[in-house]
Amino acid sequence: MFKKFIAIVTTSLMLVTMSSQAADDANAKIKSNFAKLGLQAESIKPSKMNNLYEVFTSQGLFYTDATGSFLFQGKLYEITDGGVASLTEDSLAKVRVDGMETFKDNMIVFPAKNEKYQVTVFTDLTCGYCRKLHNQMAEYNDMGITVRYLAFPRGGLASQSFTDMRSVWCSADQQTAMTNAKAGAQVEQQLCSQPVAEQYDFGRKIGVTGTPAIMLDDGMMIPGYQTPEQMQKILQSYPTNKAS
Repeated sequence: MFKKFIAIVTTSLMLVTMSSQAADDANAKIKSNFAKLGLQAESIKPSKMNNLYEVFTSQGLFYTDATGSFLFQGKLYEITDGGVASLTEDSLAKVRVDGMETFKDNMIVFPAKNEKYQVTVFTDLTCGYCRKLHNQMAEYNDMGITVRYLAFPRGGLASQSFTDMRSVWCSADQQTAMTNAKAGAQVEQQLCSQPVAEQYDFGRKIGVTGTPAIMLDDGMMIPGYQTPEQMQKILQSYPTNKAS
């Protein structure tokens, strides 16, 4: 009986070792093939779909096989008795939540006095709807909605938009600098260690393609501008987004 038990344990350990080795081999192949495309695989894990891997890169979320020979970027859904669930959005939401925690001390915040909710908005200085949202900041705040800004210069890190946004983040009075810049005032150029480039890279990684892009505290992404009234209704339907 004891010998049989030892045999079972030994076999189980061998299977675990083989499985671990197979996973390591798959990760190495995926990283190697992605590198050929200039994509650095930051995390790799099996998806819920058999033989399909989920790969996070600085360019976003991709899917591939165990050899890294095939690649696609898009939405992966799971069909259940309760309907259809987006596995892609579930994975992105987790990364968004972690990122918001990472940058929480580097956001430009317009707090509501009677805070009930908060939203985190990827913004640019020049986009029309970003300016419209900012012009209505008092209305959002009066509804108890705190707005936290992350930088997403749409022109990229080599653009004037990035230079201006970095200067806003480096300002002694960030709120005033943001308001003036969104009103079209010339931005006084400044340099500092604020992680504006990192915020932009984070946005690209989690699927931001335009501004404003609004994140709720649970990681749900709302693309595009929302009026204060629309935003309030959305937040009221997500009790997990209530500020603590």
